[in-house]
This record gives sequence, C-alpha cells and structure tokens, in this order.
Amino acid sequence: MAGSSHGHTPAAWTGVIISFIGFCIAGMFMVAAQPWGFWAGLAVVLLGGVVGYIMKMMGLGQPKQNHPVHQVAGERAEAGAKG
Repeated sequence: MAGSSHGHTPAAWTGVIISFIGFCIAGMFMVAAQPWGFWAGLAVVLLGGVVGYIMKMMGLGQPKQNHPVHQVAGERAEAGAKG
C-alpha cells in the first residue's frame, strides 16, 4: 500500500490518534486493576472510529474513485466485458 497514500488523510490520522489514546488509557487502567477505567479507555477507542468515520463522511477522507485499488478493479471489469 505504499503507493496508494492509504491512510494519509485528516480523518484517518484523527481516528487513529484518538484510538491510540484510548488504547493507552485502557492499558494503564488494566495494569492498575481498575475495570471502570479500562472500559472508559475502550469507549475512547470506539470514539476514535466514530470520529474518523464522521470526518470521512464530511469529505476529509480519501474518495473511493481516487483509490488505486478501485481503479484497478474497474479496469479489470472493463477488460472482462470486452474480452
């Protein structure tokens, strides 16, 4: 995926950063044996996914038509229809 700029969008970075912070919170409270903090950290992880998805819907993610994987699949469909 090196040439596809996969994940290089504000939506992806924001979602991953929020989820990473939640992962760190959950890990810290798991070691401290505090279940409420662990579940709060997991809630932050899920919040990161929701925020990233909302930002993608707002246009801050990578559009599907510009993604190389979708372009290759479209070319295959056209080639299959011709041949």
